[in-house]
Amino acid sequence: MLDRYDWTAITAALDTQGWAVLPGLLSPDQCDATAARYDEEAGFRSRVVMARHGFGRGEYRYFAYPLPDMVAALRTGLYPPLAAIANLWHHRMGLAHRFPPAHADFLVRCHDAGQLRPTPLLLRYGQGDYNCLHQDLYGEHVFPLQLAVLLSAPGRDFTGGEFVLTEQRPRMQSRASVVPLAQGDAVIFAVNQRPVRGSRGDYRVTLRHGVSELRSGQRHTLGIIFHDAK
Repeated sequence: MLDRYDWTAITAALDTQGWAVLPGLLSPDQCDATAARYDEEAGFRSRVVMARHGFGRGEYRYFAYPLPDMVAALRTGLYPPLAAIANLWHHRMGLAHRFPPAHADFLVRCHDAGQLRPTPLLLRYGQGDYNCLHQDLYGEHVFPLQLAVLLSAPGRDFTGGEFVLTEQRPRMQSRASVVPLAQGDAVIFAVNQRPVRGSRGDYRVTLRHGVSELRSGQRHTLGIIFHDAK
């Protein structure tokens, strides 16, 4: 499933803008089945109502271990090509930390540092809901790329609710991007910082992500974060 993507082009997009789209990562049936899990009692470790914490409006639920097969497969399968990009980024930013080629080995690092809780999640938004700009860091060990898969169909299931990224470059105003997604599309994006090539070499920019206000309907998203949480 992942071999059909042009990872050279994905790497170039991430280097240029800090995000890249994987069209049709999940089928409509996979999207609908994953979204339907939200109302199941089993399989989750916690539920967060955003308004209670000042995160926005809407809610999300973190999966528990063992993860659903498809979620685990995405996490394991996407990690190796993204780890290669992450290591290049850390080299360019002058960071000594490197990521092992297998996700299981990276999770050992997380768990040894007390980051034991799984971070893949399902998010649900209704009319008037939104997600404030934020970063998903969770602990000392942070993998610099993550993934969001749109499970609902824009225009059919909801209106509004665009995926938004902002990028703060040194001594410059923030730049915003609205990422166009169809049902089943995934966006890969920087969790915290990424390198940008300048006239005097690479420098770091900081990114945050969120979701604009839904005007109507209901929107579900699957989030794949590669580091675990304390």
